[in-house]
Amino acid sequence: MTGQFRSNVWDPVLIISQIICVQSVFYVSLGFWMVVLDFIGAFDLSVDQMFTMSDLGLGEDSGRANVIAFGLNSLTCSVALLLIVGRTKQCLDFSSTILLFHFIFCWIFNGHIPQTFWWWITNVASLIFTTVLAEYLCMVNELKAIPVMGPKVDL
Repeated sequence: MTGQFRSNVWDPVLIISQIICVQSVFYVSLGFWMVVLDFIGAFDLSVDQMFTMSDLGLGEDSGRANVIAFGLNSLTCSVALLLIVGRTKQCLDFSSTILLFHFIFCWIFNGHIPQTFWWWITNVASLIFTTVLAEYLCMVNELKAIPVMGPKVDL
């Protein structure tokens, strides 16, 4: 033993399954938040909201609802990173991977690289917020006391 808490074993199956799981949580929870906010604001519900650039921004009510959905999704993804990944050192990697794949999917969906100011601001802010909150949650979880002995038994 080298005295490390965890061994650094290269496990590509674990990493790929974590990426797929976290990416799935990202889109399911983003869809959930968009449905909830569209229902509250009586907006038209569409899958385009997730991938188009025109539906993000503060100029229209539907754009504000989508920006709020991305913010709430950051909270959800932070908890997912805590539960799925659970390592403070890996939160930035997985958060970046989520939004890199989202960028690629938006590029494919629109046929060109996202060019609007609000798309970039929303996604960069989402990346920062997800990473910081997930790192905080994982750090708090990693710093919990490890019980050495079981519960006391009164003999």
